[in-house]
Amino acid sequence: MMPSADGADRSQSLSIALAQITVEAGAIDRNRERALEAIERAATRDADLVALPELFNVGFFAFDRYEELAEPFAGDTFTRLREAAADHGIAVLAGTIVEDLAATETVPTPADEGLANTAALFDADGDRQLVYRKHHLFGYESSEAELLTPGDRIETATVGGVGIGVTTCYDLRFPELYRRLVDAEPSAELLLVPSAWPYPRVEHWETLSRARAIENQCYVATINGSGEFPEADAALLGRSTVHDPWGVTLASSGDEPALVTADVDPTRVADVREEFPALQDRRL
Repeated sequence: MMPSADGADRSQSLSIALAQITVEAGAIDRNRERALEAIERAATRDADLVALPELFNVGFFAFDRYEELAEPFAGDTFTRLREAAADHGIAVLAGTIVEDLAATETVPTPADEGLANTAALFDADGDRQLVYRKHHLFGYESSEAELLTPGDRIETATVGGVGIGVTTCYDLRFPELYRRLVDAEPSAELLLVPSAWPYPRVEHWETLSRARAIENQCYVATINGSGEFPEADAALLGRSTVHDPWGVTLASSGDEPALVTADVDPTRVADVREEFPALQDRRL
């Protein structure tokens, strides 16, 4: 299992689990229970970190219920997942939720009111390590850009000796964001991407995530949901995947619920960046 401090032994790998759970529109209690069960299941498999999908508790396509189901950062969903992290001794990327910015008092916000698509990373003690609010909001046949406030900050953190950054779904189409995470301190060696990526854009999902791994010479783990949203004529395509710093697929799933596991080796990132120093050859 992973060491708990920033000065962790980097000779050890970080075992990660991507919780591709079923997500139902507006079924916040059932969705949250699935998330908690996935955390427990990942812990029993000796994972060091488990990650959940985008808007796993409300469902991305439940646009007409965003305001009703929004929570402050210290609301029930993040509180219960933080407690689950501590109870099971496993770091948790709390996928994303619809955050009520006006009611949030515990962390800085991009606005005094409105809603945001917010992820939080808690370590194995249940302590908050970073917060990420989705920067690029989807407007194509979607109400997200109309309903939500974009994030304006990036953070990275170290968990189990691995530098971690977080982005969300549509962010995959904007490579400059990923460069900022690689250039941050600590540098992102593992990028976690909670998502609600629907059919039919399978090729985009697979190509963009692999490209972000190759060009940034780091691990990229995309965590998608599973399930159908008849009211939006949409279905999530699943395919949660871990790519290594060469873009090699280490683990992946289909579109059904799954727990995708892989090991992240921080020395692998350093070795690839040294062997093929493309990041050093940038002309800024």
